[in-house]
Amino acid sequence: MTPEHVEFPIERLLRELTPRVLGTVVRRFRDFAAAEDAVQEASLAAALQWPREGPPGNPRAWLTQVAFRKMADHIRSESARRDREHEVALPETTAAEATPAEDDTLVLLFMCCHPALTSASAIALTLRAVGGLTTGEIAHAFLVPEGTMAQRISRAKQTIKISGIPFQLPTAEERAQRLRAVLHVLYLIFNEGYTTSAGPTLRRNDLSREAIRLGRLLFTLQPGDTEVAGLLALMLLTDARRLARTGDRGELIPLAQQDRALWDPRQIAEGIALLSATLPKGSVGPYQLQAAIAAVHDEAARAEDTDWPQILALYDLLRRMSDNPMVALNHAIAAAMVHGASKGLELLDALKLKHHRFEAVRAHLLELVGDRDAAIVHYRTAAAKTESLPERNYLLTQAARLADQSPRV
Repeated sequence: MTPEHVEFPIERLLRELTPRVLGTVVRRFRDFAAAEDAVQEASLAAALQWPREGPPGNPRAWLTQVAFRKMADHIRSESARRDREHEVALPETTAAEATPAEDDTLVLLFMCCHPALTSASAIALTLRAVGGLTTGEIAHAFLVPEGTMAQRISRAKQTIKISGIPFQLPTAEERAQRLRAVLHVLYLIFNEGYTTSAGPTLRRNDLSREAIRLGRLLFTLQPGDTEVAGLLALMLLTDARRLARTGDRGELIPLAQQDRALWDPRQIAEGIALLSATLPKGSVGPYQLQAAIAAVHDEAARAEDTDWPQILALYDLLRRMSDNPMVALNHAIAAAMVHGASKGLELLDALKLKHHRFEAVRAHLLELVGDRDAAIVHYRTAAAKTESLPERNYLLTQAARLADQSPRV
């Protein structure tokens, strides 16, 4: 059993429920910052009480009611300070009221992506509120100090409070205006779940599951949007491989070495069906292209059957749409698989990317051209740059393997 499967059920339950409860509390009290504090207190109470007594029959309603009581205390305190107790009206909350017809997490997602916020602030706030990422994890993703990110998130909360942004599902026109940011946030949440940036496990299934759940909800709202369908297809096709990505001890298994019998055929079929229905509609965006690349991988029965020329052609199209350096890195990998490792190294030389994956790819390509000593150096450099323990262990293992193969003097 891998360490990822040893996660405490209560901890996993809290991770999944917290964003939904936060949405409910924000809907009721219209104070984002205070609601987040109240939900955090409720989650802490659950973490202390539930292991002793067991989770309640309706955990979400329990968390919501505790958070409501915390908010009541906060409002009474503020009201007493301002001598405005008469403004407080706090009816009891039932379990049914804690589960509104609209999905509060999806509403919270659109709220956090409001145009009153800058794109960077909206994404950071949403990752914190909806994705459940810590401020440190978000700072790592944005390559900024944790203190800087904390200030950015705090300013975003204050902007929401001052602007009086309503907590409700936006109109179709408003959804169209915010959709690009919403899709980007879901993409980042899924990626953090699929390959966690730091910690002892390779993935956080709660995050990737929630991103897919919200992607499905978004698809029901925007069934005609090709990029919504493309992102959902991409997440399904990628997540289909999750069980094959780690071994018995939680160690990382690269794509080429995975047992493809462990891939989820139902998710692959669903993702391909979405993509097949979307691509003929004309407008092709980056999420659809990435989904098409994932589909080519998933449809190969063996690693050696992968249609790398098709993947390279898709990355050529994707590069024309995006200046994302990770796209350029993946393009270099595809070029190496089609034209040889030397071509991949040539393309890497043109990239200015300070990321452990860049060093890892260079190490792999150097190994393929026979420069063992340089490959060892870059494997070790990559290991030093990642805070993910499974990735670090894998990279150090590759360096040690090559060192053992080096001729003894």
